[in-house]
Amino acid sequence: MAEAHQAVGFQFTVRPDGVDLTLSQEVIKNIYLSGVTAWKKKAILFKNSILAGVYPASPFSWLIVVIAMMASLYIHIDPSLGMIDAIKEHLPYRDYASKQTQAVLSTILFATGLWLFLIYLLRYTLKALLSYHGWIFETHGKMSTSTKVWLNLVKMLSGRRPLLYSFQASLPRLPVPSVDDTIKRYLESVRPLLDSDEYNQMEILASDFKDSIAAKLQRYLIVKSWWETNYVSDWWEEYIYLRGRSPIMVNSNFYIMDLLYVIPTHRQAARAGNVVHAMLQYRRKLERGEHAPLRALGIVPMCSTQMERMFNTTRIPGIETDIVQHLTNRKHLVVYHKGRFFCVWLYTGGRHLLPSELETQFQRILNDKSEPQPGELKLAALTAGNRIPWARTRIKYFSQGVNKASLDAIESAAFLLTFDEEPQGYDSNRTESLDEYAKSLLHGKCYDRWFDKSFTLISYPNGKMGLNAEHSWADAPIVGHMWEYVLATDCFHLGYTEEGHCKGDANKGLPQPTRLQWKIPKECQENIEASYLLAKQIADDVDFHGRVFTDFGKGLIKKCKTSPDAFIQLALQLAQYRDQGVFCLTYESSMTRMFRDGRTETVRSCTSEAVAFVRAMEDAGATNAQRLGLFRKAAEKHQNMYRLAMTGSGIDRHLFCLYIMSKYLAVDSPFLKKVLSEPWKLSTSQTPQQQLNLVDFNKFPTYASAGGGFGPVADDGYGVSYIIVGENLITFHISSKFSCPDTDSFRFGQHISKAMLDIQSLFKTGNDKKTVEQVKHVQLENCKKHI
Repeated sequence: MAEAHQAVGFQFTVRPDGVDLTLSQEVIKNIYLSGVTAWKKKAILFKNSILAGVYPASPFSWLIVVIAMMASLYIHIDPSLGMIDAIKEHLPYRDYASKQTQAVLSTILFATGLWLFLIYLLRYTLKALLSYHGWIFETHGKMSTSTKVWLNLVKMLSGRRPLLYSFQASLPRLPVPSVDDTIKRYLESVRPLLDSDEYNQMEILASDFKDSIAAKLQRYLIVKSWWETNYVSDWWEEYIYLRGRSPIMVNSNFYIMDLLYVIPTHRQAARAGNVVHAMLQYRRKLERGEHAPLRALGIVPMCSTQMERMFNTTRIPGIETDIVQHLTNRKHLVVYHKGRFFCVWLYTGGRHLLPSELETQFQRILNDKSEPQPGELKLAALTAGNRIPWARTRIKYFSQGVNKASLDAIESAAFLLTFDEEPQGYDSNRTESLDEYAKSLLHGKCYDRWFDKSFTLISYPNGKMGLNAEHSWADAPIVGHMWEYVLATDCFHLGYTEEGHCKGDANKGLPQPTRLQWKIPKECQENIEASYLLAKQIADDVDFHGRVFTDFGKGLIKKCKTSPDAFIQLALQLAQYRDQGVFCLTYESSMTRMFRDGRTETVRSCTSEAVAFVRAMEDAGATNAQRLGLFRKAAEKHQNMYRLAMTGSGIDRHLFCLYIMSKYLAVDSPFLKKVLSEPWKLSTSQTPQQQLNLVDFNKFPTYASAGGGFGPVADDGYGVSYIIVGENLITFHISSKFSCPDTDSFRFGQHISKAMLDIQSLFKTGNDKKTVEQVKHVQLENCKKHI
């Protein structure tokens, strides 16, 4: 590592006549520059912390208040109503200062107090304004006068050029919904999925819960909401993610793909050099809080808390529960290639390595012919298996010596970079190309990704890239924000030479990447192999299909005057019914980041209105006019539910917290048990796009992101992620399990495409008397691969 490189710059020899000390000028220069950079960083962090701490005011506004108070003093006007004189009477050492000095000091103290009071007044006023969510329920394109006034007030109080964390203190707390509203919405959500007897039984359970322990649990939950900044997030992270003892590979981790059509360079080391350098630029801005906060409508701020743990973060396994370890000021990267781990220093002379220098370092690793040490090849499989064996193995074999040092290097690294040996990417001539790419990102070989890292960057020999991200520390939009910045910086700012190399001259004197050393005994190797075999069984069971839908996109859907998300969700309901012949409990992820420390909420997409629409689509006697009317009702219902979820009035997080509270209080609730045990056979999520608006897709339509996806949530269900890019592209990522005879990801993809086209046909003029072709007459190809 760099410490070893610097150490050789100091050489001394003990002679009879004294000590001969030799200093390397290069090393001294590097140490000096590193020190200067460190102090600059501290100064910038201090400045930005002050700016964020006094926002929406500014340090300059303090000077204005002080000058105004001083001016009033000299014209013999006392706006403090005697408080300045009172402060003067209580000044320490007042006998040693002149009356004029006492007056000036008292005025400055009063002005400072007034300034701080005004800051808090502005913050709480802004918090009160941000607690209003009526704007989100208004019809698109129509804004009431009250909302216009509200928007102008928010703009006025939001200040100019806010930093990433400027709005954190002004964000409202997530409200606790009433038990009556939650139970009412819950019963409404399960009505289309239950027969009369089942629904009556659920009503009885809900009534018993409401009449018995609900009020007690709710009171405790309200107290928690007063004490915590968010009553959901800490329990959600702990009980949904960290306490899970099953493998996180496929079951929890998710992936994000590279650009769909474009590969900026086919040189693996060069692409990795640019991407890593762009990530380091992003990290520097993140650490300084210099990214602009994400804002809905460009005005309403979103919480940025999750972004804090993006780098230098690792999930550490435990016997009962894992923990998320986040470190700061880590300056190295760990690279995995052909079963070997390398440590690469990311700084020299107090600056980031340039892209060309990173390319040189990565090429050295790719050219290295050394063999893996015993047990090193599949070591990362420990992070892919069950958590308890990994925790015990970590304690027994990685708590001391070289194993501990090497494991610390991995867990403290900025992130992990993997150089794969097989090219991946989308090829329109190969239907399965996107499937293979997704499976590679999701699980790889089960031992070539460190699944505990906040994210693993994956590089392919054809220049393609991708990410595998651990889920506990943040949700997909957070990683997507970083990835969007990185891709835009890579392609439009850094660029490549004509030969495909990184631009700039490389420093040939950089120290060689360092191999991590391991001493892994046979017993530990057996544990590694056991984890690998379990992980491989899980990976082999993943049936994945990626579908690039180009028949139409957001542009046409908006012309139909409907929400693109509602359109797709109803298409998924139609596809699900055609694929399985029944309706099922459906999960769609919605964000709650308009609240402090907010993460996600569930939208239950299978509504009574959606069921009525799907049945009409399958009813040969229904007209297209009837179907279109039912579609609009279902879409409006979905949009309203999505808005409720975003504004803190969702169902599932409230019920989840009531259930956790019941466990703490050791009280039993058959209703909550029933609710929390219901399987989500269709789990869906939309990948956000253009969070930063760095790329104009009208000018650069080929620079479209392929989005990302996740593994199936239920053994007999589907996981569907989709991304809406530009005006004419929607990409679907569909997962299921080979072991289930009733599911087939490719078949489901076909159903989705047909459902999209069938719904779109409802909006064509002059077709009200036509009926949509019945699916039972359409022969769909079954491409399920059997094990």
